[in-house]
Amino acid sequence: MRIAIGSDHAGFELKERLRERLAAQGHVLHDFGPVSNEPTDYADTAAPLAEAVVDGQHQLGVVICSNGVGVSIAANKVRGARAALCGDPWSARRAREHTDCNILALGAYVTGHALAAEIVDAFVEAEFEGGRHVRRLAKLAAVEAKHSEPATLSAEQEAQSASAERSTELSPMA
Repeated sequence: MRIAIGSDHAGFELKERLRERLAAQGHVLHDFGPVSNEPTDYADTAAPLAEAVVDGQHQLGVVICSNGVGVSIAANKVRGARAALCGDPWSARRAREHTDCNILALGAYVTGHALAAEIVDAFVEAEFEGGRHVRRLAKLAAVEAKHSEPATLSAEQEAQSASAERSTELSPMA
């Protein structure tokens, strides 16, 4: 299977372990980075990875950050991406079988390496069941289409973002 994998700096170590495991299982992987645990922003990895999965370059994706929330939000901003943040194998399997999720999100700080491997295996091995779930996915697509206008930041959010960027430039820790 063609699988895209990526993380931010917090998920780097887990990404590397999972990448090695998936490659050993015979999957073809594309690593969206990072190449080290130097500070990176989760959206810079999760969004391009999600675009590549939605475009059909990869069958599935795995994204990782500290708690999995940031990467799942970023991936789900891509129309057609269905990223599921899963903390157990049952949820990962169910995400594929019932919701046809194409991206798995994991939290490196809250999921041990052994459990993460089980979660990834369950996600990769599961298949969409179709049937009654197709109708539900059509409803999700309608919601996505209705709310696909670009989001804009409020003036306060823009000011906070600019302030955060300035302080990040001054701080070695991010």
